[in-house]
Amino acid sequence: MHLQYANLCQMNASKLRVYARLQRAAHLLSKAADRELLSVAGITTAQAAVLAVISENDAQTQKFIANALGLNESAVVAMAGRLENLGLLSRTRSVDDGRAWVISLTVKGKRALSQITKPFAAINAKIEAAVNPDDIAAFAGVLDRLRKQFDD
Repeated sequence: MHLQYANLCQMNASKLRVYARLQRAAHLLSKAADRELLSVAGITTAQAAVLAVISENDAQTQKFIANALGLNESAVVAMAGRLENLGLLSRTRSVDDGRAWVISLTVKGKRALSQITKPFAAINAKIEAAVNPDDIAAFAGVLDRLRKQFDD
């Protein structure tokens, strides 16, 4: 048993294929969450993230939303256009900067956000079933450190 533990201790991120494992897990988690959100609210997790930022910071610019999510502003512009076409948000010109758009949730957008609570609870329950309760905080800390390590 000690030999097996010693071999694991000598492993590194490359030998354990940590990046590939993390990427695969993130992909599967994202697909599962998207399926759930689409089935109940008609939106993806990326769209839900945009709506959540708008909900927490109503009447903000696309640039603010992009910064809050760590996205390029052009990605938020495209997403905002799709969400506006779905009737989930409205865009108006900023009174402070005629080049900027100010984004707000519509009633339909607020309803969509309220519908995603249960699917996210189910996703979190699956995570909790897969990760030992004693390890959840440590796992979250590892993910935070990874994000900080690669945050440009």
